[in-house]
Amino acid sequence: MDLKRRSKVSAEFNMSSMTDIVFLLLIFFMIASTLVTTSALDLVLPKSDAQTVKRKDVTVNISPDKRISVGNVIVSQAELEREVLKQVQGKEEAVVILRADQSVPYEMVVKVMDIAYRNRLKMIAATDPS
Repeated sequence: MDLKRRSKVSAEFNMSSMTDIVFLLLIFFMIASTLVTTSALDLVLPKSDAQTVKRKDVTVNISPDKRISVGNVIVSQAELEREVLKQVQGKEEAVVILRADQSVPYEMVVKVMDIAYRNRLKMIAATDPS
């Protein structure tokens, strides 16, 4: 009786399934990265080494041409406080994030900070990491 074992171990490794997974991950991250937008306004923020904050309750943007927007609503200086309070209403321990362009006069920044102080809101000045 001539019984031979046919147990040859193949030294080859099939990479086709691995490349499929890599391409799918590449496509996923390319699509996901295009969906991330910080804000519609293109602001040049001051540089800082401070930590970043993940919480976003109300964002006040001041553009280089001194336009003020609360979230996506463009407001005048007279309407600013009312709009901030409207968007903060119902949120416990609301945080106001101030995104002011570095060319904006300091006086406008202080006005927004004063509104937050008078209404006992926490205020964060957004900066670019240096």
